[in-house]
Amino acid sequence: MKATRLFCLTLLFTTTVSLADTASRVQYLANEGVAVFHGETTLLFDPLFQTRDAYYAQVPEKTREAIIKGSEPFSNISAIFVSHYHLDHFDPVDMLRLMAQQKSTQLYAPQQAVKAMRFASSKDQADIFERVIALDLDYGDAPRIIQSGNLTVQGFYIPHSGWPKARTDVENIAFRVTIDDVATVVHLGDADAHNEHFALHEHEWQEKEAGVALPPYWFFDSADGNDILDTYIKPLRTIGIHVPAAYKNAENIPKEFEGFDLFTKPGETRPLIER
Repeated sequence: MKATRLFCLTLLFTTTVSLADTASRVQYLANEGVAVFHGETTLLFDPLFQTRDAYYAQVPEKTREAIIKGSEPFSNISAIFVSHYHLDHFDPVDMLRLMAQQKSTQLYAPQQAVKAMRFASSKDQADIFERVIALDLDYGDAPRIIQSGNLTVQGFYIPHSGWPKARTDVENIAFRVTIDDVATVVHLGDADAHNEHFALHEHEWQEKEAGVALPPYWFFDSADGNDILDTYIKPLRTIGIHVPAAYKNAENIPKEFEGFDLFTKPGETRPLIER
């Protein structure tokens, strides 16, 4: 199934242009920030961060402000998912601004991120937390499953990359979200690419086929990473994220990543459902 992650440049260019205004698509924001549009439902994953590290792409300022203010195409965000609290994935102040603007948006995030929001919040922002779902998970815990409207949300605790020697204190949540029982997207955050993490919940991973999986790009340079995608997640389409900004120029992509589908340019899109 590794072939499901192969692509041709001509197809990617056509997809990016022709699907810009279609109803079912995945759009790259920057780094691990991704927007998912399906019918009347809009989802965001790791959309707001403030790191100034030029190694990774930043969300364009116009896009960032549109997300926070709720301008098109982000005027009706159903839910936001935060994988973990690192500055290149999550900014609590900007998230508070967004949640204050968009009164019906729900936020799903690990406890560490929610605690950071509470610390940054003021008393008049207390009502925001009525729409915040904190996932308090630890290694080995059963996935958290939440049904909310037309969304089925599943949160899996997967250690941050570097396990077991580094960043073991970081709560990293991999999300599998299904819209209307027909469109499923998997966002792995900064998941560590070891089979054993996913084998713990093999049954749950195999219960539902993913239309699109969004792993950190280093999964493609790992035997375990590719095996995880092929054996457990089994998506119809896989797109690497957390890609260095320099990769927007194809000549900078190392040979080991050539032939894999990568999000490299903010604004580019792919289909959520294959037609």
